[in-house]
Amino acid sequence: MNICGFDLEEYLRQNCTKTEEQLSLFSQTEEKEDIKPYAYAYVINKLYNVLIKKMEDTETLNLFNTIEMPLVEVLANMQYEGIFVDKKELVEFGNELKEKITILTNEIYELAEGEFNINSTKQLGEVLFEKLKLPIIKKTKTGYSTDSDVLEKLKNTHPIIEKILDYRQLVKLNSTYVEGIIPYINKETGRIHSSFHQTVTATGRISSTEPNLQNIPTRFELGKKLRKVFKPENDCIYIDADYSQIELRVLAHISGDRNMIRAFKNGEDIHAEAASRVLNIPIEEVTKEERTKAKAVNFGIVYGISDFGLAEQIGVSRKEAKQYIEQYLQKYVGIKRFMDKIVDDAREQGYVETLYHRRRYVPELKSNNYMVRQFGHRVAMNTPIQGTAADIMKIAMINVYNKLRNMKSKLILQVHDELLIETYPDEIEEVKNILKKEMESVIKLKVPLIAELSEGKNWFEAK
Repeated sequence: MNICGFDLEEYLRQNCTKTEEQLSLFSQTEEKEDIKPYAYAYVINKLYNVLIKKMEDTETLNLFNTIEMPLVEVLANMQYEGIFVDKKELVEFGNELKEKITILTNEIYELAEGEFNINSTKQLGEVLFEKLKLPIIKKTKTGYSTDSDVLEKLKNTHPIIEKILDYRQLVKLNSTYVEGIIPYINKETGRIHSSFHQTVTATGRISSTEPNLQNIPTRFELGKKLRKVFKPENDCIYIDADYSQIELRVLAHISGDRNMIRAFKNGEDIHAEAASRVLNIPIEEVTKEERTKAKAVNFGIVYGISDFGLAEQIGVSRKEAKQYIEQYLQKYVGIKRFMDKIVDDAREQGYVETLYHRRRYVPELKSNNYMVRQFGHRVAMNTPIQGTAADIMKIAMINVYNKLRNMKSKLILQVHDELLIETYPDEIEEVKNILKKEMESVIKLKVPLIAELSEGKNWFEAK
């Protein structure tokens, strides 16, 4: 028997199917299905003491009692409240996308000197690499690869590539986030009641499904524009609160790196400061391009970025990327020390933990496969950072929810480091004060936690 992903026979050391059969002896019905609820109740009761003991042994009981269980009510309420969607505007936005897709399609046909199925990998590959003679980046068993990585490398070789990339973005935006969202608009409320999950991701982050509201595109303008159809009702406004660089702040705290701690305490631009240190130039002389590279390293370090990954991201050679990472770690010795120690400890203990003792096992570190071990390295370095940030957000959600309990304004959405409140006009200042205070006082780190607030008449304006 398996309930909620638990192998009950492993935990209870008994045959649960046999338990179900034994319970059926006392049933007044001959229908086997009728006994299942009783069997479930029986084994869940037996499971309770086993799992409580296991959480005590792994020091996760406090996490369970003070974060995960109180969060259930918060997520249930968010799902119940939902978020209003202007269906008319959403349909109009979809029509706008379709017009742009038609224009792009014709432009692609013109550049290709003929019509073909742009969505067919085979036909697209033939057009790009046989007809237009573009450089072949990667071949597969079935022909030419035309995935996004390949097209990005071909960007400067022919104007058709940019058009194809734009075409793909618009097609996905329309199919996934317009046509895909419309069926989820509740006919009675006019709102989307997305499902939120707290036990799906390995790092402890909350996820969203049916639909996934945490994945609304924000990297290009049309994707951002989609957020305009999400609006508050009853003359309310949205107040958005976003943790500023929370993962880097957690990294500074856990690693104890003096340079990063000093920069955050002084309110400096952390990316410009990193570029200044790595390149040995005054911070005021750091260019936009140099800051962008430093930003990629800052965030990449949290995810255990490789020289190859950084080279791909910032458009330099692998040698240059490797040199940049080495220079960075020479300047931020506390981070280097943390990265080495956390991997060594994980290899020895078999797991890593967040500051709240959320545990993730990393058996990959002992694999004979190099690529699997490298994945284990990244997991070991990233989980304490991203997981702690997720724990902090969960506590903030609980505290904010409790403060709003007797108010009209409601917490309706959480997206990674961001909270969205549907706020009544007479409660605006109170909601802002609650968000600022509760989000910034969750935990006392070696650096300040900062929540940045914004407001608007739709999600686009609020963000």
